[in-house]
Amino acid sequence: MKLALFSSQRYEQHAFEQHCPAGTDVRFFEVSLNAQTASLSDGFDAVCVFVNDDLNAQTIALIARHGVKLILLRCAGFNNVDLNAAKTHGIRVARVPAYSPEAVAEHCVALMLTLSRKTHKAYNRVREDNFDLNGLLGFNLHGKTVGLIGCGKIGLALVSILNGFGARVLVSDPASPSGNFELVSQPELLQRADIISLHCPLNEQTYHIIDETTLAAMKPGVMLINTGRGALLDSKACINALKTGQLGYLGLDVYEQESELFFKDRSEEILQDDVFARLLTFKNVLITGHQGFFTQEALAEIVQTTYFNLEQFGKCEPLENEVK
Repeated sequence: MKLALFSSQRYEQHAFEQHCPAGTDVRFFEVSLNAQTASLSDGFDAVCVFVNDDLNAQTIALIARHGVKLILLRCAGFNNVDLNAAKTHGIRVARVPAYSPEAVAEHCVALMLTLSRKTHKAYNRVREDNFDLNGLLGFNLHGKTVGLIGCGKIGLALVSILNGFGARVLVSDPASPSGNFELVSQPELLQRADIISLHCPLNEQTYHIIDETTLAAMKPGVMLINTGRGALLDSKACINALKTGQLGYLGLDVYEQESELFFKDRSEEILQDDVFARLLTFKNVLITGHQGFFTQEALAEIVQTTYFNLEQFGKCEPLENEVK
């Protein structure tokens, strides 16, 4: 089997080479897969992509023309793949449905604690021999009400952690999951939660689920955390809410236009995204570059599951992790 791995990073290349099954020929491309780069897939049986690769109908038609029969997502989400186009061209799609949900859940808590206790500000102060506590007053997670919009495997892992902190946990999810939390409607969650964390998939129903209207329905000074998909929230609406104080804290590990920014060193470039640049000016905004998944355990699971999906396809076996 010949596999083309797009949007590859150095840390991934080592992991995929180390665990490559016998008989698999892997080639790494640092560029993203899209209509402009689809020609690179020529001669490969499968392509492996990440969250910022664009598998729209045009891209899929082109890679099908080059002989690709399988799209391997090394992530759980598949909103960047046109599944109807893949079906039309006879291309199978498989994903990594879970890769250490605890990794993302723990990163959510890291964002919450950093914002609530202002440890990022304290770190910079101490390095400059400034030990003044003024401006660093935080708040406890214990006793706070935390609302989760969506509660799959990551959400359930986060519930467990938040229960350990002594927080009250609310969940809004049309699937009506069960667990150590209170299941409520989304309007009730917005009204009651001190902290809101997004864990729903991105689709037509959840696009900009956080907008001007939902922000206005939240408690004044609420904390909002997004480690799911960038387009779950309207960034411009968040900026307006930050300016008025309606949104008191914002923690992001994803961004709607992140494909033009994340996973690259852009320190020598002039930032062209004015919305992102404005977000960076707020002292109560914390942004990380899509690293919530980035632990040793999660990366190992991604590699192993991706190769498992490839091997099942090569043996003409049913794909356990197929997206249909």
